[in-house]
Amino acid sequence: MIVGYARTSTIEQEAGFQHQLKKLKENKCEKIFKEQVSAYANRNELKKCLEFVRTGDTLIVSQLSRFARSNNDLYKNLDILQNKKVTFKILDMNLDTSTPTGKLLLNLMGSINDFEREIMLERQKEGIAKAKKEGKYSKSRSTKVKIQIKEIKRLNQLGISPTDIARTLGIGLTSVYRYR
Repeated sequence: MIVGYARTSTIEQEAGFQHQLKKLKENKCEKIFKEQVSAYANRNELKKCLEFVRTGDTLIVSQLSRFARSNNDLYKNLDILQNKKVTFKILDMNLDTSTPTGKLLLNLMGSINDFEREIMLERQKEGIAKAKKEGKYSKSRSTKVKIQIKEIKRLNQLGISPTDIARTLGIGLTSVYRYR
């Protein structure tokens, strides 16, 4: 059986999620496990997927980052698949672990992914430090969003049109409809 797994970190990433599902269907996945949670949250559908696959199956993901958050995570998940004799494919890399070359490339790509993540986190820390130094770093984004949601709801209760709410708050109309 060909099994697929799709994941995005947030429900706002709908286009990316739909793209993954389309790719998995194009690759003839008979069963698709899907979820929209952070890689660091409990990925219950991935757990179900890894429990579901059996000898001779192929598990397909669109990108390596959808399947594993680190090299340790990658090797833990791959170990489960290898013990079950399940082939693993990553579409955007055209990688297939049923071949020795595919196994080698997967290990290399896992290391490169870790390296890229560490570099990104380092740059992020530098950017935050610079913003703090310049006095531009304030409340967290989530706090700002919570405040904005309350304001959207308040203005909506006052009978202000969604278009005027969006214009007043300087946000997209879609956000107003989502939270009003």
